[in-house]
Amino acid sequence: MILPKLKDGTEQVIEKFLAEKLRKIGAKGFVLGVSGGLDSSVCLRLCAKAVGKDRVLALLMPEKDSPRDDLKDSKLLCKLEGVKFKVVDITGPIDAYKKAINGKIDKKSLANIKARCRMAVLYHIANSERRLVVGTSNKSEMLFGYFTKFGDGAADLEPIGDIYKTEVRELAKKMGIPAPVIKKAPSAGLWKGQTDEGEMGITYERLDAILLGIELGLGEKKIAERAETSVKEVSRIARMVRLTSHKRKFPPVAKIGFRTPGLDWREGDEDI
Repeated sequence: MILPKLKDGTEQVIEKFLAEKLRKIGAKGFVLGVSGGLDSSVCLRLCAKAVGKDRVLALLMPEKDSPRDDLKDSKLLCKLEGVKFKVVDITGPIDAYKKAINGKIDKKSLANIKARCRMAVLYHIANSERRLVVGTSNKSEMLFGYFTKFGDGAADLEPIGDIYKTEVRELAKKMGIPAPVIKKAPSAGLWKGQTDEGEMGITYERLDAILLGIELGLGEKKIAERAETSVKEVSRIARMVRLTSHKRKFPPVAKIGFRTPGLDWREGDEDI
């Protein structure tokens, strides 16, 4: 199986990216949700190294169905990094939403509500304390569409958004992230027994091998050989990438003017 390989200097590039964005925008610091999992642990350390632990705030946002160990692990990670953290229980807002809807909510819809509640808390803190929200999605999740639109997919910065999950694991080992965190089964903790790989129906290793082949523009048969899987599986993943493209784009705008937001109105840091 041919997997993506972590590029030399990745850690330094991300740290510079974080420091430069904070400097150019002039925010006070960063805020990010920490779940006790691999991605948020790596992002937490990268942020602390990039701008200093005093400018990083971690939010721990459990609810009644969250695995108990996740909160404990999150606290330990924050203490290990020496960053400030706040615990905000989102059970109340979720229950209030369910009551307001007054109808049946399926498991996945409820999971999206939880993710969006966390986003609302993150942006409240960001706005009130002049911070930037740091996302913790990796490239595998972003390409597969394995995130909630306007939920955990909402962020001002995505430091690990261009490195695959298997590369995040490599980076974590190089950075000295605790082994139990690296070995922990990836999960958003949205319901009992939920895991990323179980929901996606594929391991991250095989997913990354397929996504790398798609990124390189290879044919499905060649990708299947490299990923040691079937053409049918490659087709399924390619289809998911296509179907979730809306999650990675600015909402479509009907073109009326000479230059249109999200289409040909180009903006960058130089405009700040």
